[in-house]
Amino acid sequence: MLKYPKISIIHLLWIFTTSLALAQTGYAQTYAERLGFPKGKKVVIFHVDDAGMSYESNQGTFNAMQNGIASSCSVMMPCPWAGTFMRLSKEQPGMDIGLHLVLTSEWKTYRWEPLAGRSLVPGLTDTEGSFWPSVAEVLAHADPEEVYLELKAQVDRALQMGIEPTHLDSHMGTLFASPEFLAVYLKVAREYQIPVMFPGGNNKLITADFQQDIIDQLKKAGSYEEGMNLPTPDILKEAREMGAKIWEMGFPVLDDLHKNSGNWRPDRPDYTQGELSRYKIEMFKQTLETMEPGLAMIIVHCSENTENFQRFSGSGRSRQADLEAMLSPDLKNYIEEEGVILTTWREVMQRRKEVAQ
Repeated sequence: MLKYPKISIIHLLWIFTTSLALAQTGYAQTYAERLGFPKGKKVVIFHVDDAGMSYESNQGTFNAMQNGIASSCSVMMPCPWAGTFMRLSKEQPGMDIGLHLVLTSEWKTYRWEPLAGRSLVPGLTDTEGSFWPSVAEVLAHADPEEVYLELKAQVDRALQMGIEPTHLDSHMGTLFASPEFLAVYLKVAREYQIPVMFPGGNNKLITADFQQDIIDQLKKAGSYEEGMNLPTPDILKEAREMGAKIWEMGFPVLDDLHKNSGNWRPDRPDYTQGELSRYKIEMFKQTLETMEPGLAMIIVHCSENTENFQRFSGSGRSRQADLEAMLSPDLKNYIEEEGVILTTWREVMQRRKEVAQ
């Protein structure tokens, strides 16, 4: 179980005087340092997305957090297995549980619908009465007020179940897809005083993730050339400014974010499950080596790859490999040897409350 250390008055004075000295030299502190973590350290939240989506997702999340290096998770409240996850989580006090705010239902044979009800948020539903399958369809049909009502319904459902979320984030990144939706995301966070996941620092990993998405699209179109210049994604151009705003709201801010482990696989079609897991372990090591000092969240999806899971999703092997990576003694030893600090959203919010503005 992770511990959440208190910050003494002496430590706060040290932070203040150090910040002043660094400001005079033009050094830009990381958000990790502003939260009181040691200078130059890599601080990481291994975060399990999609808890509550299925029985297998629940099992994988509990396993990764109880027996592995995963330190946080978030739950998809509109999904059928969310209630079970929340109930069972009470048997594991101290779990770092946030909400994976949902506005899409992407699988063809397994769907979920808004908690606010179709009559209140008609623009969020497709012809089946479920959420739209894609982010683009949500943008085309939903308005910010409907998004606001649905996000509140999801937060309220968690609170009614006796769970106080440690943070909020966005399924499929829908809430980052427009300025209006992002404003709603921050509005709900402010009203409930729940931290939001947002990368507002160096953003080295997330920039590479988005550029890899661009490369994949160009390759599919047959127009990719090795070494070609890639644009900075629009979504990241104002990230630092937005990060500063979120910090001023009293919330912690990430220095970086990694989201693409679901795309990792050996460069040949006949790899085994074991080979995929070992490949991911090495890729997580490479990611930790590549990231700059600061506070980063690394997103994983941990599920058991059962026959039932395979009936609605083709991602089972990848999610099983993420789980096995989180349980890997090799990866755990690497983290310890490299001095990487593992933390939680609960800890970083506590630190945010204890440091000066």
